[in-house]
Amino acid sequence: MTVLVTGAAGFIGAYTCQALAARGEHVIGLDNYNDYYDPAIKRDRVAALCPQVDIRALDLADRDGLAALFAEVRPVRVVHLAAQAGVRYSLQNPHAYVASNLEGFVNMLELCRHGGVGHLVYASSSSVYGDSATPPFSEEQRIDRPRSLYAATKAANELMAYSYAQLYGLRATGLRFFTVYGPWGRPDMAPLLFSRAVLAGRPIEVFNQGRMRRDFTHVSDIVAGILGALDRPAGNDLALHEVFNLGNHTPVELERFIGVIEQAAGVPARKVYKPMQPGDMIETMADTRRAAEAFGYEPRTPIEAGLPPVVHWCREYFGNHA
Repeated sequence: MTVLVTGAAGFIGAYTCQALAARGEHVIGLDNYNDYYDPAIKRDRVAALCPQVDIRALDLADRDGLAALFAEVRPVRVVHLAAQAGVRYSLQNPHAYVASNLEGFVNMLELCRHGGVGHLVYASSSSVYGDSATPPFSEEQRIDRPRSLYAATKAANELMAYSYAQLYGLRATGLRFFTVYGPWGRPDMAPLLFSRAVLAGRPIEVFNQGRMRRDFTHVSDIVAGILGALDRPAGNDLALHEVFNLGNHTPVELERFIGVIEQAAGVPARKVYKPMQPGDMIETMADTRRAAEAFGYEPRTPIEAGLPPVVHWCREYFGNHA
C-alpha cells in the first residue's frame, strides 16, 4: 500500500515523508533536486528528516521515467508537493513554471488516472486568491485574478484536477498552503532570509514599508493537515474534488514577525524599507473552518513558539556569518 510523495526532498515534502514513515506507511519519494536553491540543503534535509525513505531522482517532465516508477511501485495514494515555487522567481523564469506546474501536473494526473490511484492530494497555494481576496480567505472566493504566473499555475492545477475528477472519477484534494515556515525551510522565504541576515548583521529588505500581514503557518501544522486530508475516507457524501485552506488563521504583522526573530537572535535587525514588490499580496489570512469540519484541522503553533527554533537552526546550520 505505497504512498508516493513528490517533491520529497523539499521543505514540506521531507517532513511529510517523515510523518508518513513514522506511522508505518510504505513511502516512496521523488525529487529532481533542482538548483532553484542549493541542492545540498535538500540532501541534508533528507538525511536529517527522512533518511529511511527511498527517494528517486526524477523530474516531473520525464513522462517515461514517471511511468516506469508508477509501474514499479504501484502507489495507492499520491501526495503531490513537487512544483516550481516562488512568486518573485516566476517573474524571471516563467518557463520553469510551465514545465513543472502545468506540464508536470498533467503528467501526474494522467499517471494517477491510468494507475488506479485512489486519492491524489496536491499542493495549491494561498497565492491563488490574488486581487479577488477579502480576508479571511475562504474556499468560496474567486481565484480568477492572480497577481503572478506562479499563482495562475496553482489556480490552473485546481481546475485541471477538477476536470479529471469529473471526467475520469479521479479523487483529488487540493490544499492551499499559507506561508509555511520551520527548521529546514526554504532559504528564499522570509523566515530564513530574515533569520540568516539578522544573525550575520546584514540588512533585511522590508517591503511595502513593513505594512504587510502574513498567515505564517508552522510546518508541523501543515503536515498534520496533509495527513488529515489524505486519510479522509471516501464516501458517497464526498465530492470527488475538494479544496481546503491550510493556514494558521491568525495573520501576523511583518514588524512583529521581525521582532520575534530579533529576540531569538539576541540582536536588532537592520531594516531597509522598500516599496511593494510586483506579485506580492499585502495580507493573507486563512479561513480554515472547512478543513476543521472535514478532518479536524487545528493549527497549534504561534510564531512565538515556532519561530525561535528556526533562528536557532539557522545559527547551527549556516553559522553566524552565512
